[in-house]
Amino acid sequence: MDIDSKMENIKNGTLEVITEEELKDKLQEDKPVAYIGYEPSGNIHLGHAITVKKMIEIQKAGFHVKILLADLHAYLNGKGTLEEIEEISKYNMRCFRALGLSEKTEFVLGSSYQTREDYTYKVYELALSTTLTRAKRSMAQITRDSADHKVAEVIYPIMQVLDMIFLKVDLALGGMEQRKIHMLARESLPKMGYKAPVCIHTPLLHGTDGSDKMSSSKQNYIAIDDEPEVIKKKIQKSYCPQGVVEANPVIEIAEHFIFTDDDKLLIERPEKFGGNLNLTQEELLEKYSSGDLHPMDLKNSVTNRLIEILEPVREYLKSDMD
Repeated sequence: MDIDSKMENIKNGTLEVITEEELKDKLQEDKPVAYIGYEPSGNIHLGHAITVKKMIEIQKAGFHVKILLADLHAYLNGKGTLEEIEEISKYNMRCFRALGLSEKTEFVLGSSYQTREDYTYKVYELALSTTLTRAKRSMAQITRDSADHKVAEVIYPIMQVLDMIFLKVDLALGGMEQRKIHMLARESLPKMGYKAPVCIHTPLLHGTDGSDKMSSSKQNYIAIDDEPEVIKKKIQKSYCPQGVVEANPVIEIAEHFIFTDDDKLLIERPEKFGGNLNLTQEELLEKYSSGDLHPMDLKNSVTNRLIEILEPVREYLKSDMD
């Protein structure tokens, strides 16, 4: 695959690449490093899967992929005890493998290096040059809602910036909620004598309740290992107003998980309601926005195809447990 083809594959479905020129340079290097960090959580859901799918494309383009299982970050964000987070990390690693990351993927536990003396000194160094306002602003979309904010919220972005030094990162991937921290890294690291990473941002998947972000803590998610009946029930209850395509989680699932692999989506419905349709993404958006496609028909069709797409993931995780 030539450089231009790799560029197009990586850019497809993203919101921004900062910068494209830098990405092109990285693609010409020998084994550049791409990273993404995940706070270990109870369920890996479709929101996580968007970034995993993109990381697989980045991996195919020649990057060595490092997945940070950010256990200390999760602890700072109030996600449980370190013992609980350690167990969840092991499960999450299996989930990421199930989604298709190759055996060459390197998984790194944050606590394996974030308590070292050299890391700690870097935390102090960056803390001296980062304003409280900037650190708090970086965390606005990441921390849990709270009326009484903790000091941990401003330590978190400093640690995330430093992770890019210690993991020797050339490219950082994340959803748009990571953008402000990534920009902090691009500004701060060159001042500390390190290279700024290329930053790639993917869309955030709306929660099944229509809220801004799919989240385990809000219970508005579809887990990658949910059983078919659970997926069906969750999609049936999902926010999906008739004629509205913007911020519609069912439409977004079709966009990010069906039309990335399929040219068309089969809409099965009785003849009295117009009969079956076989729609491209463009046709689906047109039909739905005009009111010619009922929300229940859309939900049923997306449910059936999503269950099929996630079947190998469920089987992998079941076999891995045996």
